[in-house]
Amino acid sequence: MRVLRTLPQKMATSMLCRRTAIFSWAIQRVSPLKSYNLASSHCGLLHQIANYNPKPLKLNLKDPYIPDRESEKTPEWQKTAKYDRKLFGRYGSSSGIDPAKLWPSHAQLEEMIAEEREWNPPLQVMLKNVEAKTKEDNAKRLAREKLVAANMAKMPKMVADWRKEKQEAKQKLKDEKARRERLLAEARERFGYAMDPRSPKFLEMVSEIEKEEKKKRKLMKRRLKEELSHAPPAASSAESSS
Repeated sequence: MRVLRTLPQKMATSMLCRRTAIFSWAIQRVSPLKSYNLASSHCGLLHQIANYNPKPLKLNLKDPYIPDRESEKTPEWQKTAKYDRKLFGRYGSSSGIDPAKLWPSHAQLEEMIAEEREWNPPLQVMLKNVEAKTKEDNAKRLAREKLVAANMAKMPKMVADWRKEKQEAKQKLKDEKARRERLLAEARERFGYAMDPRSPKFLEMVSEIEKEEKKKRKLMKRRLKEELSHAPPAASSAESSS
């Protein structure tokens, strides 16, 4: 049983050591480190020992490269104040650059101060901004709560109107279905056979029926208007009765 238990542990340890050796070889081939050693202890822990010795920066302090500003061959980026700061930082006084010229101008200083005030305002300004933001958020929240309360007050009427519209739409569909069935029955009686409601003959019959119904409605309105015009007014009838 002890052999069966330790066998997977030995296999895992050997695999870990093999992967560690491959990784160490790859690092030594790719990395610029002088020495990079990986070793595993008895507990399986990895220890990394790295010693980095960078190459010294080669600076020709005796004869530094100073670009000629008046030459046309000199790039424009080597004629800027930024490059002058870089040269003075690298070569110091050997660059021949006056450090007084490297300071920003009054306009640049004002721009930097304005940018500093914008991105790093004083504490009092930050507190005022936080207070204003809090007031604005509270005002928005109160307005939203008022809107929600007003809509909740309108909710019963809105639900009743929705139900009424739904009932009217349902009744309209029912009336249209009944009218369609009535027209189909009338077409069956008129022509003696069932017709397709999309056929031109049926559509022509429907238009004729609609025209007849429109004429009947106009005639009914005219008769009603004539009856109202010939009828005695209520005031005169009341005076005659008195």
